[in-house]
Amino acid sequence: MQLGTRWAAGSEPPASVPAALRPAIAEVESRGLRGHWTLTWLEGRATAELDSGWEVLQTASGDVIARPFED
Repeated sequence: MQLGTRWAAGSEPPASVPAALRPAIAEVESRGLRGHWTLTWLEGRATAELDSGWEVLQTASGDVIARPFED
């Protein structure tokens, strides 16, 4: 796993956040959720986790999923 970056929900995601994830991140933020996002990379795929309990990830097939975080 490679640690990416961290940013506040509601602010512009850093340039390192893949364009494919940005619409799903905006959708999660539109629910009024606050906190900080953490971008990580696992097996070359990006995952953004919001510390209030959501994650946005890109699957191996390229699909983008936004879902409540699973412990």
